Amino acid sequence: MKCISVYTDNFEQFSDIFEQVVAEELAENEEKEVDGITVNYSGDVPDYYIERMAQKRDVVVMKDKGKGITILQHGKLFEILVPVAEKEASVI
Repeated sequence: MKCISVYTDNFEQFSDIFEQVVAEELAENEEKEVDGITVNYSGDVPDYYIERMAQKRDVVVMKDKGKGITILQHGKLFEILVPVAEKEASVI
């Protein structure tokens, strides 16, 4: 899963930029600013990461079922977890 970190604790600000952030094509560890909020493509995380984080008391888990996206909120951070289709291996 692709993990995009959004550094804010303001849900309204996060909601305002959510669609734009998900549509961005960021390189791994690339950081940029969107409407004054720092956004970073943190790389890929394993599938069990959601389960482990959801067990913590200070983590809120939200889902966008239509897009298959999971959002974790904790502290001053939102993490957008986007499923990545596995690339098919081609035989040369």
